[in-house]
Amino acid sequence: MIPSRAPERRTLRMALVAATLAAGPLSAQATPQPARGPGSLPPRPAVTGVHFSARHDFRVDTIAFFDHPWSIAWLPSGDMLVTERPGRLRIVREGKLLQEPVAGVPKVYRDRGQGGLMEVVPHPDFATNHLLYLSYARPTPNDTTASNAIVRGRLEGDRLVDVQEILVANGAHQRNNQFAGKMLFDASGYLYLAVGDRQFPPQLMEKHPAQDLTNDFGTIVRLHDDGRIPADNPFVGRTDVPHEIWSWGHRNAQGFTMNPATGELWETEHGPRGGDELNLVLPARNYGWPLVSYGVDYDGKSFTGEIHRDGMESPRWVWIPSIAASGLAFYTGERFPWWKGSLFSGGLEGQVLVRMTIEGHEVRTTESLLIGEVGRIRDVRQGPDGLLYLAIDPQGNAATPVVRLVPVAGDVLPPPR
Repeated sequence: MIPSRAPERRTLRMALVAATLAAGPLSAQATPQPARGPGSLPPRPAVTGVHFSARHDFRVDTIAFFDHPWSIAWLPSGDMLVTERPGRLRIVREGKLLQEPVAGVPKVYRDRGQGGLMEVVPHPDFATNHLLYLSYARPTPNDTTASNAIVRGRLEGDRLVDVQEILVANGAHQRNNQFAGKMLFDASGYLYLAVGDRQFPPQLMEKHPAQDLTNDFGTIVRLHDDGRIPADNPFVGRTDVPHEIWSWGHRNAQGFTMNPATGELWETEHGPRGGDELNLVLPARNYGWPLVSYGVDYDGKSFTGEIHRDGMESPRWVWIPSIAASGLAFYTGERFPWWKGSLFSGGLEGQVLVRMTIEGHEVRTTESLLIGEVGRIRDVRQGPDGLLYLAIDPQGNAATPVVRLVPVAGDVLPPPR
């Protein structure tokens, strides 16, 4: 029997997006577009002016423009790393985007669908070992499909060397959407990767791969930094379940963060049409996709009449209609004191930055920022300078920026004590 826990009974608040976002059906899927070189991409105009929120006034500064920016990270030197989904890793050094991408990045699957180069994560001890981790869609030998994979390599100058593959998820399939690909380290040095369900039809229900524990589709996996399986992973000892699996029943995780106060893993994942979720990720738990969902299929038809089932985890927040919830970050800095402790989620289709206050494991309040102002928000990060950084995803193939939110004078409230 698969281990599970009956979820706590709670009131699930339904997050309603502003009416300006609901002019048409919102989908959690981006339209696939062919990749181009960054030199051929006309940039999206930079955002100017002061923006207002309930707590802070801020401006939006543009750092640089990229070709499908996906993930942001920083090195101890202050260098900013940005992945471009067509397969490039870029460096911003002293405020300037270096002309040449980092060499040594593996070939990615990006011809069709939603594959490509996804997350970049420095090792927690990068200052001494110079290790970088990349999650990507690893092409099959005939380049017709791909599996989720992780490589690590040492960054020497502007080149990755000694690149090693430490995980290839056991699932390559002709369905080339919904790879997920989010990745992070926890405070103990364990590495987590979200593996997407690859958009198998939800009508498969119990036969859906996200409910099949013989494969990695629709799971979150947990590894040592070298790819070994931790001895305390929940399915170690089972012969019928891959030992890397930490949780299952996920659809397409696009936001991943640790609560620095508690060490708990939080995740956002796309629903189909409606039903984007914010989840607290716990080991050996089934998150229910597609057996339970607040969304409907893309044709508007319901595929399940259930939003809760005993033995399955319920989301901590749901967006209806979908905003295509994406990058996720707890804010711990000092530059926006009233935002300290807030959880921020980007929205791709919703083109919104959502600020949430969390008490325990419950969302208490939400605030929608930058609605339609900067475009599709792919990634959300707190920088080492205490500012919030956003990677903006293109609607088509125009170059889009990484931007940062900077406080401006005029806050009407004194800092909290």
